Amino acid sequence: MFDSLTTRLGDVFDRLRKRGALSEADVTAALREVRVALLEADVALPVVKDFVNAVKDKAIGQDVVRSVSPGQMVIKIVHDHLVEVLGSDAVELSLASVPPVPVLMVGLQGSGKTTTSAKIALRFKNRDKKKVLMASLDVHRPAAQEQLAILGRQTGVDTLPIVAGEKPVQIAERAMKVGRLEGYDVVMLDTAGRLHIDEALMMEVAAVRDLVKPHETLLVADAMTGQDAVTVGRAFNERIGLTGIVLTRIDGDARGGAALSMRAVTGKPIKLLGVGEKLDALETFHPDRIAGRILGMGDVVSLVEKAAETIDQEEAAKLAAKMEKGNFDLDDLAAQLRQLRKMGGMSGMLGMLPGIGKIKKQISEANIDDRVIKRQEAIISSMTKAERKNPKVLNASRRRRIAEGSGTSVQDVNKLLKQHQDMATMMKKVQKLGKKGFMRQGLAGLMPGGGGGGPFRH
Repeated sequence: MFDSLTTRLGDVFDRLRKRGALSEADVTAALREVRVALLEADVALPVVKDFVNAVKDKAIGQDVVRSVSPGQMVIKIVHDHLVEVLGSDAVELSLASVPPVPVLMVGLQGSGKTTTSAKIALRFKNRDKKKVLMASLDVHRPAAQEQLAILGRQTGVDTLPIVAGEKPVQIAERAMKVGRLEGYDVVMLDTAGRLHIDEALMMEVAAVRDLVKPHETLLVADAMTGQDAVTVGRAFNERIGLTGIVLTRIDGDARGGAALSMRAVTGKPIKLLGVGEKLDALETFHPDRIAGRILGMGDVVSLVEKAAETIDQEEAAKLAAKMEKGNFDLDDLAAQLRQLRKMGGMSGMLGMLPGIGKIKKQISEANIDDRVIKRQEAIISSMTKAERKNPKVLNASRRRRIAEGSGTSVQDVNKLLKQHQDMATMMKKVQKLGKKGFMRQGLAGLMPGGGGGGPFRH
């Protein structure tokens, strides 16, 4: 998400950074481009107008004119205002009510509401250690109730037994009764959607709301619907009353305008992001981190958190010791490939690193592709222990044997060995430069033709 916006804003800010002093005309010209970038990212027009006007008022003030680095100051103002528009602070789902706490899921058909209900239920179960009951109130879409039952089995979360012929309000009433009698902490109510907003949908959801008095009413909106998501958000908030928004399919939208618009238009916080199809692919929405991603500053905090959840600490310590000596064999590469898969692949991880937009072309040329990670693991698994420790022994006949054993081609084996060699060379550069030097040069310096010169230049 936000790729196109990040690229456009990056170009604007690069020009600002190069100017020693900024005139009012410079700021106005830059903000004109910011305005175009936001509109192209599908941000709602009223939100764009308010955003640009607010930034302009701050940017043309004395603080910027007198600051040591005016360009950096404007970027900071844009960043701070982005955080403000996105909601300032992360807002977690609240369960501070008498159990069973009713959580009402609303939204249009096709927004990912049922899957998101299961994701949130799994989150409550695993992270908050809550006993959760899910109930499908969707009696219109064929097999909707069965879909939730299947997701319940996959997540290990209980679902309300299906009773044919019941109306949504009756199902909600029965769910709350079962929740109370059987000691559930949370009852997730997955309401029906429509292809568009209509009176029948709103009346049905409003009737359920009036009965259960939900503690959380979450709108599930597809980030890829852009401007329509804003219309949907406004309608549901006015008729039903929302406590928060969950944006789905953010991994499939390069624009991200819905995220910037919905908070401003509804006044309700975006609480969660659906970041993939897996049932654990759900993240808390952190406005400051998202603003950092938009401006190409990266989201290192989220990357570190994700790493802490997935990385084997013992394995990481062993690799760190090897790195300090400049050693990196194929067993180490295999371990790194496994960790990459756990962290959402190369693209997911790299998207959180600062300045990554500048070296995207070089990364794509490095042939590191999420889809071939499993194939690369298969190639390494087809080698003997001695070959993994010392790849130099891999002559033509051994490479043919490995290709046959892994169901790949000799060319694939050669590519992997080249990748290993490149990574080993990179490790040696890090070791040669030391920690302080690496921090100064950053990731971009490690890439072919990367900035910083010295030992990083090929």
